[in-house]
Amino acid sequence: AQWVGQSGVHLQPLVDALKADLLAHPVLHADETPVAMLDPGAGKTHRAYLWSYSVGAFDPIKAVVYDFADSRAGRHAQAFLGQWRGTLICDDYAGYKALIALGVTEAGCMAHARRKFFDLAAQGQSQIASEALEAIGQLYGVEREAAELDIDARQRLREAKARPILERLHAWLLARRTQVPNGSGIARAIDYSLKRWAALTYYLGDGRVPIDNNWIENQIRPIALGRKNWLFAGSLRAGQRAAAIMSLIQSARLNGHEPFAYLKDVLERLPSQPYSRIGELLPHRWQPTACA
Repeated sequence: AQWVGQSGVHLQPLVDALKADLLAHPVLHADETPVAMLDPGAGKTHRAYLWSYSVGAFDPIKAVVYDFADSRAGRHAQAFLGQWRGTLICDDYAGYKALIALGVTEAGCMAHARRKFFDLAAQGQSQIASEALEAIGQLYGVEREAAELDIDARQRLREAKARPILERLHAWLLARRTQVPNGSGIARAIDYSLKRWAALTYYLGDGRVPIDNNWIENQIRPIALGRKNWLFAGSLRAGQRAAAIMSLIQSARLNGHEPFAYLKDVLERLPSQPYSRIGELLPHRWQPTACA
C-alpha cells in the first residue's frame, strides 16, 4: 500500500495532464462503479465509487481517467468535468442530470435499453421483448458497417440505414405500450426506451458518437474484477492515489504499452522532465527512453 501511495504522489502531475487532455475532447464517456472504502471510525467499510471517464470510442486518442470519490453524488461528476460542455455518453443515472441542465449534451446508451428487453426475452417472458431485440440488432448491424468509416461517412450511413429502423421501432413501441399492463416488466422496458428516446437516438446526427456506452464499461471491467483481490480502499486518499495509477495503467494498455515498462520509464524520467513537456509522457504520446 505504501508504494502505491508514493507512486501515486509522483505520478499525479501526469494524471492531471491526462485529465486536461481528456477534457479537451468534445465527446466523452462516463460511468461509475462501487468500491468498498474502509471507515475506521465505524469499524467497517462503506460504499465509495470509482467514476470513469474516457475519450469517445471513435476518437484516435485512447485515454481513460478514474476518479475515486466517497459517494455516487452527482457533484463528483460536476467537479471532475468543470466547465466542459461537450457530448457525454452515459446511462440514465440521476447524478448526470445536473450536467445536462448546465449545458452538457446527453447521448444515451442503446445497450442499456437492449438489456431490459434481453432479460425478459432470456426468461421467455415476452414475445414483444424478442421482437424489440430483433430491431435493435438491426441497428447494431448498421454500426458494424459504420465502425471503420470516417465521421461524415458514418453519419450518412446511419441516416440512410439506421434512421428508418429507429422510426419504425419508435412507432412500434408506442403501439405495443398500449397493449401491455402498467407495471409489467415489458411496460417498464418500453417506458425506459420511450423516455430516453431523444438521448438514445442522438448518435444518429453525430458521427463522433457511438450507439452505446460499452466502451467505458469495458474500461471499468478490470476494476470490477480487481475488487475481488484488493477488497477495499483503506481511505479516500488511498483510493484517489490508486485511481491515479490505474488511470495510467489502463491508458497505457489502450495504447498498446506494457504497463510495467511504461510506469518504470515515466517514474525514472519524471524528476528531470520539464513541466512544459510532461505531455510527452502521456500514454498516447509516450516513447520508450531508447526511442525518445
